[in-house]
Amino acid sequence: MSKPKQMTLQGKRIVLSVTGSIAAYKSAELIRLCRKAGAEVKVVMTHAAAEFITPLTLQTLSGSPVAMALLDADEESAMGHIKLARWADYIVIAPASANTLARLAQGQTDDLLSALCLASEATVFAAPAMNNKMWTHQATQANLTLLRQRSVYILGPDEGDQACGEQGAGRMIEPHDIVARLMAWALPKQLIGKRVVITAGPTHEPIDPVRYIGNRSSGKMGFALAQAAGEAGAKVILISGPVHLPTPSGVTRYDVETAQQMADLVKATTEIDIFIACAAVADYKPAQYQPQKLKKQTMPLTSLTLEQNPDIVLSVTQRKNAPFTVGFAAETENVDDYAKTKLREKHLNMIAANQVGNGLGFASDSNALDVFWHDGEKRLPTAVKSHLARDLMQLIIERYDAESST
Repeated sequence: MSKPKQMTLQGKRIVLSVTGSIAAYKSAELIRLCRKAGAEVKVVMTHAAAEFITPLTLQTLSGSPVAMALLDADEESAMGHIKLARWADYIVIAPASANTLARLAQGQTDDLLSALCLASEATVFAAPAMNNKMWTHQATQANLTLLRQRSVYILGPDEGDQACGEQGAGRMIEPHDIVARLMAWALPKQLIGKRVVITAGPTHEPIDPVRYIGNRSSGKMGFALAQAAGEAGAKVILISGPVHLPTPSGVTRYDVETAQQMADLVKATTEIDIFIACAAVADYKPAQYQPQKLKKQTMPLTSLTLEQNPDIVLSVTQRKNAPFTVGFAAETENVDDYAKTKLREKHLNMIAANQVGNGLGFASDSNALDVFWHDGEKRLPTAVKSHLARDLMQLIIERYDAESST
Protein backbone atom coordinates (compact mmCIF):
# COMPACT_ATOMS: atom_id res chain seq x y z
CA MET A 1 0.00 0.00 0.00
CA SER A 2 1.32 3.44 -0.91
CA LYS A 3 2.02 5.91 1.86
CA PRO A 4 -0.18 9.03 2.16
CA LYS A 5 1.29 12.00 0.35
CA GLN A 6 2.93 14.62 2.55
CA MET A 7 0.85 17.76 3.07
CA THR A 8 2.93 20.82 2.24
CA LEU A 9 2.98 24.11 0.35
CA GLN A 10 6.69 23.88 -0.38
CA GLY A 11 7.59 25.98 -3.43
CA LYS A 12 4.07 27.36 -3.93
CA ARG A 13 3.68 31.08 -4.70
CA ILE A 14 0.63 32.59 -3.06
CA VAL A 15 -0.86 36.03 -3.54
CA LEU A 16 -2.88 36.74 -0.41
CA SER A 17 -5.55 39.33 -1.13
CA VAL A 18 -6.95 41.04 1.96
CA THR A 19 -10.22 42.96 1.72
CA GLY A 20 -12.27 45.22 3.98
CA SER A 21 -13.53 43.09 6.86
CA ILE A 22 -12.90 42.89 10.58
CA ALA A 23 -11.62 39.38 9.84
CA ALA A 24 -8.58 41.01 8.19
CA TYR A 25 -6.75 40.52 11.49
CA LYS A 26 -6.71 36.78 10.72
CA SER A 27 -4.65 37.41 7.58
CA ALA A 28 -1.54 37.92 9.72
CA GLU A 29 -1.78 34.37 11.08
CA LEU A 30 -2.61 33.06 7.61
CA ILE A 31 0.62 34.51 6.22
CA ARG A 32 2.61 32.95 9.05
CA LEU A 33 1.10 29.50 8.50
CA CYS A 34 1.53 29.63 4.73
CA ARG A 35 5.19 30.50 5.06
CA LYS A 36 5.67 27.83 7.72
CA ALA A 37 4.23 25.31 5.24
CA GLY A 38 6.86 26.34 2.70
CA ALA A 39 5.02 28.87 0.54
CA GLU A 40 6.24 32.24 -0.66
CA VAL A 41 3.62 34.91 0.04
CA LYS A 42 2.98 38.32 -1.49
CA VAL A 43 0.14 40.48 -0.21
CA VAL A 44 -2.41 42.58 -2.06
CA MET A 45 -4.67 44.82 0.01
CA THR A 46 -7.70 46.91 -0.80
CA HIS A 47 -7.81 50.39 0.68
CA ALA A 48 -10.71 49.26 2.89
CA ALA A 49 -8.56 46.45 4.29
CA ALA A 50 -5.95 48.99 5.41
CA GLU A 51 -8.58 50.44 7.75
CA PHE A 52 -8.53 47.17 9.72
CA ILE A 53 -4.86 46.10 9.60
CA THR A 54 -1.77 48.02 8.51
CA PRO A 55 0.18 47.22 5.34
CA LEU A 56 3.37 47.39 7.45
CA THR A 57 2.18 44.46 9.58
CA LEU A 58 1.55 42.26 6.56
CA GLN A 59 4.74 43.37 4.83
CA THR A 60 6.75 42.41 7.91
CA LEU A 61 5.14 38.98 8.12
CA SER A 62 5.32 38.20 4.40
CA GLY A 63 8.79 39.60 3.82
CA SER A 64 7.62 41.39 0.64
CA PRO A 65 6.18 44.84 -0.08
CA VAL A 66 2.39 45.06 0.08
CA ALA A 67 0.70 46.05 -3.18
CA MET A 68 -2.38 48.30 -3.14
CA ALA A 69 -2.37 50.41 -6.30
CA LEU A 70 -3.56 49.17 -9.68
CA LEU A 71 -1.10 51.43 -11.49
CA ASP A 72 2.05 52.25 -9.54
CA ALA A 73 4.54 54.60 -11.18
CA ASP A 74 7.16 53.69 -8.57
CA GLU A 75 7.22 50.07 -9.68
CA GLU A 76 9.62 48.84 -12.36
CA SER A 77 6.49 47.96 -14.34
CA ALA A 78 3.45 50.14 -13.67
CA MET A 79 1.27 47.17 -14.66
CA GLY A 80 1.87 45.40 -11.34
CA HIS A 81 -1.25 43.28 -11.61
CA ILE A 82 0.11 41.55 -14.73
CA LYS A 83 3.38 40.73 -13.00
CA LEU A 84 1.58 39.33 -9.95
CA ALA A 85 -0.87 37.44 -12.15
CA ARG A 86 1.99 35.61 -13.87
CA TRP A 87 3.86 34.99 -10.61
CA ALA A 88 1.06 33.40 -8.57
CA ASP A 89 0.26 29.70 -8.28
CA TYR A 90 -2.68 30.49 -6.00
CA ILE A 91 -4.64 33.65 -5.32
CA VAL A 92 -6.22 33.49 -1.87
CA ILE A 93 -8.78 36.17 -1.00
CA ALA A 94 -9.09 36.09 2.78
CA PRO A 95 -11.15 37.71 4.03
CA ALA A 96 -13.39 38.07 0.98
CA SER A 97 -16.01 40.73 1.62
CA ALA A 98 -19.46 40.76 0.00
CA ASN A 99 -18.37 43.74 -2.06
CA THR A 100 -15.29 41.92 -3.34
CA LEU A 101 -17.31 38.83 -4.31
CA ALA A 102 -19.76 41.04 -6.20
CA ARG A 103 -16.96 42.81 -8.07
CA LEU A 104 -15.31 39.54 -9.04
CA ALA A 105 -18.61 38.06 -10.21
CA GLN A 106 -19.17 41.07 -12.47
CA GLY A 107 -15.61 41.00 -13.83
CA GLN A 108 -14.75 44.54 -12.72
CA THR A 109 -11.11 45.63 -13.06
CA ASP A 110 -10.88 49.08 -11.49
CA ASP A 111 -8.73 48.04 -8.54
CA LEU A 112 -5.64 45.87 -8.14
CA LEU A 113 -7.38 42.81 -6.70
CA SER A 114 -10.13 42.53 -9.32
CA ALA A 115 -7.70 43.18 -12.19
CA LEU A 116 -5.28 40.60 -10.78
CA CYS A 117 -7.96 37.89 -10.65
CA LEU A 118 -9.15 38.61 -14.18
CA ALA A 119 -5.62 38.60 -15.60
CA SER A 120 -4.38 35.46 -13.85
CA GLU A 121 -4.65 31.77 -14.68
CA ALA A 122 -3.82 30.87 -11.06
CA THR A 123 -6.28 28.90 -8.95
CA VAL A 124 -8.43 31.33 -6.97
CA PHE A 125 -9.69 30.63 -3.46
CA ALA A 126 -12.04 32.95 -1.56
CA ALA A 127 -12.82 32.80 2.18
CA PRO A 128 -15.97 34.89 2.67
CA ALA A 129 -16.42 37.08 5.74
CA MET A 130 -19.52 39.18 6.26
CA ASN A 131 -22.69 39.69 8.30
CA ASN A 132 -25.00 36.67 8.18
CA LYS A 133 -27.78 38.64 6.47
CA MET A 134 -25.35 39.75 3.77
CA TRP A 135 -24.21 36.14 3.33
CA THR A 136 -27.73 34.78 2.86
CA HIS A 137 -28.90 37.63 0.60
CA GLN A 138 -29.96 36.47 -2.87
CA ALA A 139 -27.47 38.81 -4.53
CA THR A 140 -24.52 37.31 -2.63
CA GLN A 141 -25.68 33.76 -3.29
CA ALA A 142 -26.11 34.53 -7.00
CA ASN A 143 -22.58 35.94 -7.10
CA LEU A 144 -21.24 32.82 -5.38
CA THR A 145 -22.98 30.61 -7.92
CA LEU A 146 -21.30 32.51 -10.76
CA LEU A 147 -17.89 32.31 -9.10
CA ARG A 148 -18.18 28.57 -8.44
CA GLN A 149 -19.12 28.03 -12.08
CA ARG A 150 -15.88 29.82 -12.98
CA SER A 151 -13.91 27.46 -10.68
CA VAL A 152 -13.34 29.93 -7.86
CA TYR A 153 -13.07 27.75 -4.76
CA ILE A 154 -15.18 29.07 -1.89
CA LEU A 155 -13.76 28.21 1.54
CA GLY A 156 -16.42 28.40 4.23
CA PRO A 157 -17.80 30.42 5.85
CA ASP A 158 -18.24 29.21 9.42
CA GLU A 159 -21.22 29.85 11.67
CA GLY A 160 -21.20 31.45 15.11
CA ASP A 161 -20.84 34.77 16.90
CA GLN A 162 -20.07 37.74 14.66
CA ALA A 163 -18.37 41.05 15.37
CA CYS A 164 -21.67 42.87 14.80
CA GLY A 165 -23.18 41.03 17.77
CA GLU A 166 -25.34 38.71 15.69
CA GLN A 167 -25.02 34.97 15.10
CA GLY A 168 -25.12 32.91 11.93
CA ALA A 169 -23.14 32.00 8.84
CA GLY A 170 -20.55 34.47 7.61
CA ARG A 171 -17.50 34.06 9.84
CA MET A 172 -14.27 33.59 7.92
CA ILE A 173 -12.93 30.09 8.46
CA GLU A 174 -9.82 29.85 10.59
CA PRO A 175 -6.38 30.30 8.98
CA HIS A 176 -5.31 26.72 9.77
CA ASP A 177 -8.38 25.44 7.90
CA ILE A 178 -7.51 27.56 4.87
CA VAL A 179 -3.94 26.26 4.87
CA ALA A 180 -5.20 22.67 5.15
CA ARG A 181 -7.39 23.23 2.07
CA LEU A 182 -4.46 24.72 0.15
CA MET A 183 -2.19 21.83 1.09
CA ALA A 184 -4.84 19.31 0.03
CA TRP A 185 -5.16 21.10 -3.30
CA ALA A 186 -1.38 21.00 -3.72
CA LEU A 187 -1.30 17.20 -3.52
CA PRO A 188 -0.90 15.25 -6.77
CA LYS A 189 -4.24 14.85 -8.54
CA GLN A 190 -4.61 11.12 -8.01
CA LEU A 191 -8.11 10.89 -9.49
CA ILE A 192 -7.60 12.78 -12.75
CA GLY A 193 -9.69 11.09 -15.44
CA LYS A 194 -11.84 9.28 -12.87
CA ARG A 195 -15.58 9.74 -12.41
CA VAL A 196 -16.77 9.75 -8.80
CA VAL A 197 -20.48 9.65 -7.96
CA ILE A 198 -21.50 10.53 -4.40
CA THR A 199 -24.94 10.43 -2.79
CA ALA A 200 -25.50 12.70 0.21
CA GLY A 201 -28.08 13.93 2.66
CA PRO A 202 -31.44 12.44 3.66
CA THR A 203 -34.41 11.47 1.55
CA HIS A 204 -37.92 12.70 2.28
CA GLU A 205 -40.71 10.23 1.58
CA PRO A 206 -44.01 12.16 1.31
CA ILE A 207 -47.11 11.05 3.17
CA ASP A 208 -49.24 13.94 1.89
CA PRO A 209 -48.44 17.47 0.61
CA VAL A 210 -47.46 18.52 4.16
CA ARG A 211 -45.90 15.53 5.93
CA TYR A 212 -43.04 13.20 5.11
CA ILE A 213 -40.86 10.44 6.56
CA GLY A 214 -37.24 11.57 6.88
CA ASN A 215 -34.12 11.46 9.02
CA ARG A 216 -31.61 13.77 10.65
CA SER A 217 -28.85 13.63 8.03
CA SER A 218 -27.37 17.07 7.30
CA GLY A 219 -25.44 16.05 4.16
CA LYS A 220 -22.24 17.64 5.50
CA MET A 221 -20.11 14.49 5.20
CA GLY A 222 -21.21 13.74 1.64
CA PHE A 223 -20.56 17.32 0.54
CA ALA A 224 -17.13 17.27 2.23
CA LEU A 225 -16.31 14.06 0.34
CA ALA A 226 -17.39 15.68 -2.93
CA GLN A 227 -15.00 18.55 -2.18
CA ALA A 228 -12.19 16.13 -1.35
CA ALA A 229 -12.75 14.09 -4.52
CA GLY A 230 -12.67 17.28 -6.58
CA GLU A 231 -9.43 18.33 -4.91
CA ALA A 232 -8.00 14.96 -5.96
CA GLY A 233 -8.78 15.74 -9.59
CA ALA A 234 -11.93 13.65 -10.11
CA LYS A 235 -14.95 14.58 -12.15
CA VAL A 236 -17.54 14.57 -9.36
CA ILE A 237 -21.28 14.05 -9.59
CA LEU A 238 -23.12 14.78 -6.33
CA ILE A 239 -26.69 13.51 -5.96
CA SER A 240 -28.19 15.15 -2.89
CA GLY A 241 -31.35 14.86 -0.90
CA PRO A 242 -32.94 17.96 0.69
CA VAL A 243 -30.17 19.95 2.41
CA HIS A 244 -29.15 23.58 2.80
CA LEU A 245 -25.51 23.41 1.74
CA PRO A 246 -23.56 25.20 -1.01
CA THR A 247 -22.34 23.12 -3.93
CA PRO A 248 -18.57 22.48 -3.74
CA SER A 249 -16.68 24.27 -6.51
CA GLY A 250 -16.29 22.24 -9.69
CA VAL A 251 -18.86 19.63 -8.64
CA THR A 252 -21.93 18.76 -10.72
CA ARG A 253 -24.92 18.58 -8.38
CA TYR A 254 -28.37 17.06 -8.80
CA ASP A 255 -31.06 17.60 -6.16
CA VAL A 256 -33.69 14.98 -5.37
CA GLU A 257 -36.28 14.48 -2.66
CA THR A 258 -37.14 10.78 -2.54
CA ALA A 259 -35.20 7.53 -2.55
CA GLN A 260 -36.79 6.55 -5.86
CA GLN A 261 -35.61 9.79 -7.47
CA MET A 262 -32.10 9.19 -6.14
CA ALA A 263 -32.17 5.59 -7.39
CA ASP A 264 -33.31 6.70 -10.85
CA LEU A 265 -30.47 9.22 -11.14
CA VAL A 266 -27.87 6.69 -9.99
CA LYS A 267 -29.23 4.15 -12.49
CA ALA A 268 -28.99 6.73 -15.30
CA THR A 269 -25.33 7.41 -14.43
CA THR A 270 -23.60 4.56 -16.22
CA GLU A 271 -19.92 5.53 -16.25
CA ILE A 272 -18.70 5.38 -12.65
CA ASP A 273 -15.21 4.57 -11.38
CA ILE A 274 -15.91 5.13 -7.67
CA PHE A 275 -19.37 5.21 -6.07
CA ILE A 276 -19.68 6.58 -2.53
CA ALA A 277 -23.08 5.97 -0.94
CA CYS A 278 -23.02 8.56 1.83
CA ALA A 279 -26.74 9.42 1.70
CA ALA A 280 -28.97 8.35 4.57
CA VAL A 281 -31.64 6.87 2.30
CA ALA A 282 -34.99 6.09 3.93
CA ASP A 283 -35.52 2.32 4.04
CA TYR A 284 -39.29 2.70 3.77
CA LYS A 285 -41.87 4.98 2.17
CA PRO A 286 -45.65 5.29 2.50
CA ALA A 287 -47.34 2.70 0.29
CA GLN A 288 -49.83 5.28 -0.89
CA TYR A 289 -49.36 9.04 -1.25
CA GLN A 290 -52.36 11.10 -0.20
CA PRO A 291 -52.91 14.06 -2.58
CA GLN A 292 -54.70 16.07 0.13
CA LYS A 293 -53.58 16.79 3.67
CA LEU A 294 -54.76 14.09 6.03
CA LYS A 295 -56.79 15.41 8.96
CA LYS A 296 -55.89 14.01 12.35
CA GLN A 297 -59.55 13.70 13.28
CA THR A 298 -60.16 11.26 10.42
CA MET A 299 -56.75 9.51 10.27
CA PRO A 300 -56.50 6.36 12.43
CA LEU A 301 -53.15 6.02 14.19
CA THR A 302 -52.55 2.67 12.46
CA SER A 303 -53.46 3.80 8.95
CA LEU A 304 -49.94 4.41 7.58
CA THR A 305 -48.77 1.43 5.54
CA LEU A 306 -45.12 1.34 4.47
CA GLU A 307 -43.25 -0.40 1.69
CA GLN A 308 -39.53 -0.80 1.03
CA ASN A 309 -37.55 1.68 -1.02
CA PRO A 310 -35.14 0.47 -3.72
CA ASP A 311 -31.71 -0.60 -2.47
CA ILE A 312 -29.48 1.88 -4.29
CA VAL A 313 -26.17 0.45 -3.11
CA LEU A 314 -27.05 -3.11 -4.06
CA SER A 315 -28.22 -1.96 -7.49
CA VAL A 316 -24.73 -0.52 -8.06
CA THR A 317 -22.70 -3.45 -6.74
CA GLN A 318 -24.76 -5.90 -8.84
CA ARG A 319 -23.86 -4.15 -12.09
CA LYS A 320 -21.93 -6.20 -14.62
CA ASN A 321 -18.93 -3.86 -14.35
CA ALA A 322 -19.52 -2.61 -10.83
CA PRO A 323 -17.47 0.41 -9.72
CA PHE A 324 -15.39 0.53 -6.57
CA THR A 325 -18.21 1.06 -4.07
CA VAL A 326 -18.01 2.62 -0.61
CA GLY A 327 -20.94 2.34 1.74
CA PHE A 328 -21.76 4.08 5.00
CA ALA A 329 -23.28 2.65 8.16
CA ALA A 330 -24.72 4.98 10.80
CA GLU A 331 -25.51 2.92 13.87
CA THR A 332 -26.53 3.51 17.48
CA GLU A 333 -25.05 0.22 18.76
CA ASN A 334 -22.82 -2.68 17.69
CA VAL A 335 -21.31 -0.39 15.07
CA ASP A 336 -18.47 -2.65 13.90
CA ASP A 337 -20.57 -5.83 13.68
CA TYR A 338 -23.36 -4.20 11.71
CA ALA A 339 -20.88 -2.51 9.38
CA LYS A 340 -19.03 -5.75 8.60
CA THR A 341 -22.31 -7.50 7.91
CA LYS A 342 -23.35 -4.76 5.52
CA LEU A 343 -19.92 -4.91 3.83
CA ARG A 344 -20.51 -8.61 3.02
CA GLU A 345 -24.20 -8.57 2.22
CA LYS A 346 -24.07 -5.60 -0.14
CA HIS A 347 -20.82 -6.71 -1.82
CA LEU A 348 -19.04 -3.46 -0.96
CA ASN A 349 -15.35 -2.77 -1.47
CA MET A 350 -15.25 -0.60 1.66
CA ILE A 351 -17.56 0.69 4.36
CA ALA A 352 -17.25 3.65 6.72
CA ALA A 353 -19.16 3.29 9.97
CA ASN A 354 -19.94 5.79 12.69
CA GLN A 355 -21.91 6.05 15.90
CA VAL A 356 -24.96 8.32 15.76
CA GLY A 357 -27.33 9.64 18.37
CA ASN A 358 -26.84 11.64 21.55
CA GLY A 359 -25.15 14.47 19.67
CA LEU A 360 -22.93 12.25 17.53
CA GLY A 361 -22.90 12.02 13.74
CA PHE A 362 -25.94 13.70 12.20
CA ALA A 363 -26.00 17.52 12.14
CA SER A 364 -22.57 17.71 13.81
CA ASP A 365 -19.57 19.43 12.25
CA SER A 366 -17.30 16.65 13.53
CA ASN A 367 -17.29 12.91 13.18
CA ALA A 368 -15.16 9.79 13.63
CA LEU A 369 -15.16 6.75 11.34
CA ASP A 370 -14.30 3.08 11.55
CA VAL A 371 -13.42 1.98 8.02
CA PHE A 372 -13.49 -1.68 6.96
CA TRP A 373 -12.60 -3.61 3.81
CA HIS A 374 -12.38 -7.34 3.25
CA ASP A 375 -8.86 -7.85 4.63
CA GLY A 376 -8.28 -4.75 6.72
CA GLU A 377 -9.58 -1.85 8.74
CA LYS A 378 -8.58 1.60 9.93
CA ARG A 379 -9.87 3.99 12.58
CA LEU A 380 -10.16 7.64 11.62
CA PRO A 381 -10.34 9.66 14.86
CA THR A 382 -12.72 12.51 15.57
CA ALA A 383 -12.11 15.52 13.34
CA VAL A 384 -14.10 18.20 11.56
CA LYS A 385 -15.85 16.63 8.61
CA SER A 386 -13.83 18.52 6.00
CA HIS A 387 -10.58 17.07 7.40
CA LEU A 388 -12.10 13.65 7.97
CA ALA A 389 -13.35 13.58 4.37
CA ARG A 390 -9.83 14.15 3.04
CA ASP A 391 -8.45 11.35 5.22
CA LEU A 392 -11.20 9.01 4.06
CA MET A 393 -10.74 10.00 0.41
CA GLN A 394 -7.02 9.26 0.65
CA LEU A 395 -7.84 5.82 2.06
CA ILE A 396 -10.42 5.25 -0.72
CA ILE A 397 -7.81 6.16 -3.34
CA GLU A 398 -5.27 3.76 -1.81
CA ARG A 399 -7.75 0.87 -1.74
CA TYR A 400 -9.04 1.70 -5.24
CA ASP A 401 -5.48 1.64 -6.58
CA ALA A 402 -4.71 -1.60 -4.74
CA GLU A 403 -7.78 -3.39 -6.09
CA SER A 404 -7.38 -1.98 -9.61
CA SER A 405 -3.85 -3.36 -9.80
CA THR A 406 -4.82 -6.94 -8.90
